[in-house]
Amino acid sequence: MNGSTQESLPIVEKVEKSHSHEHTDHTHGHGESVHPHVHSEESLRRIVNRLSRIEGHIRGIKTMVQQNSPCPDVLLQIAAVRGALDKVARIVLDEHLTECIARAAQEGNMEVEIAQLKAALDRFLP
Repeated sequence: MNGSTQESLPIVEKVEKSHSHEHTDHTHGHGESVHPHVHSEESLRRIVNRLSRIEGHIRGIKTMVQQNSPCPDVLLQIAAVRGALDKVARIVLDEHLTECIARAAQEGNMEVEIAQLKAALDRFLP
């Protein structure tokens, strides 16, 4: 493991199909179900690949702790994971703004979507 938070993305052939996953079991604290999210297979694959790398990195940190690695080295790796998670969060937020918020604007339900985004950001941001 190195201290770099830069992740290389695999070259993925552009896929024209889209994948729909509905979040109707979550209410985000507003008592209303969330709209279905539709994102490209490429986008989903990119996010899942990043999360898989982060998952592996966390397992590596766990191994470092179990092997009594120096604390500064462990902290450096934790910082790398934080940076990688922040990058995934930025990607998800960007997708939400460009896809979901735009769709809500077209469908005329911006108030609900904005309220749900604000609630999520309140939990996400320190």
